[in-house]
Amino acid sequence: MSDIRFTGTVDHIAVKCGDLKNSVAEYERLGFTVETLYEDWAMVRDSNGFGIALLPPDSKHPPHFGLKVATMEELERAAEKEGRPIKPHRDGTSSFYTKGIDGNILELIYYPEDFGKN
Repeated sequence: MSDIRFTGTVDHIAVKCGDLKNSVAEYERLGFTVETLYEDWAMVRDSNGFGIALLPPDSKHPPHFGLKVATMEELERAAEKEGRPIKPHRDGTSSFYTKGIDGNILELIYYPEDFGKN
């Protein structure tokens, strides 16, 4: 059995923000596109697909690094190795959080093939 717990590509970082509406507007001004916008978080992406999740003070999400896996099976194997439950999200993705190096939180996330096509 491999010592590698999981693999993935960097998809996004999640950072705290003071005012969600103002932060989204500033990222749009910088050329980011709004992918998802809820009252408790937003995802903006640059032209290369890199995302920044914006977390206002009342967000239930922690600051973290998001790693994208290619398949749901990969996510399931990683969650089993980490002993973490997978959570389906309202935007259609599924993920779990786990501790990374030095206590930094990592989110492993799976985007279904039809993500964003609704």
